Amino acid sequence: MSELDRLAQRVDAQIASLMEGRVGPDAHPEMLRLEGVVKRYGSFTAVKGIDMVVPRGEIFGFLGPNGAGKTTTIRMVAGVLDPSEGRLLVGGDDIGKDPVSAKRRLGYIPDRPYLYEKLTGGEFLRFVAGLWGGDLQAAEERGDALLELFSLREWKDELIESYSHGMRQKLLITSALVHQPELIVVDEPMVGLDPRSARILKDLFRAYVNHGGTVFLSSHTLEVVEAVCDRIAIIREGEVIAQGTMDELRAQLDAGGAHLEELFLKVTGNEDMADVVAGLRESA
Repeated sequence: MSELDRLAQRVDAQIASLMEGRVGPDAHPEMLRLEGVVKRYGSFTAVKGIDMVVPRGEIFGFLGPNGAGKTTTIRMVAGVLDPSEGRLLVGGDDIGKDPVSAKRRLGYIPDRPYLYEKLTGGEFLRFVAGLWGGDLQAAEERGDALLELFSLREWKDELIESYSHGMRQKLLITSALVHQPELIVVDEPMVGLDPRSARILKDLFRAYVNHGGTVFLSSHTLEVVEAVCDRIAIIREGEVIAQGTMDELRAQLDAGGAHLEELFLKVTGNEDMADVVAGLRESA
């Protein structure tokens, strides 16, 4: 067995333990639902009536060019922003009417790791676990196991101000998982991670889904999205313009065996660039 296979087994065992008993047989089949979601900033409408359903137990990719409304949508899903119209449901709970129950179901990993630098890593994890309530000793054990997985255990008692960017990202990922969420909302998860940690995170997402979790993922690294996501939605100018599995996207766009990069460029108005990318792949 290769080192990567052993690593994947270790990740799977850790996530199986993390998610044990978290998702029961009567869990709502829809992990995330957006109904007519609109977000306005004054006279500017950033998100224009998104309708979208993410079933439980899949990695769902959410893509869009800069300024498309992608990050705004992600922040509404995470409960950081309120929609101007429409509603969002997490595991059947309306995040507008019952925000505590809805937010308890999710963990949020933003693209920039904002952390309290004068706390140690362990203190930060205890602080986060305390916000969610529950068994704090069990949460501490889960946190220790995740830190060990990311080779961060020996830094637990060091101040966060001494952490590198990648270490902060790994601590943030750990903090998002420590309360056993059913849904992970993640924006640019690989930023700042070394290759080993990036591989652990990809294995972690797949193991998490296999054990009942759901991932809502956004990234500009289209190769990662194509490799790990079960379904993908693409947003442009505040509207979802394509959605489905890779095969369904290819069929919708009459694009044969095109890769995600070519599909993305085609639907976001860069058809000339998509042709160039396709030509480069054929000549490689």
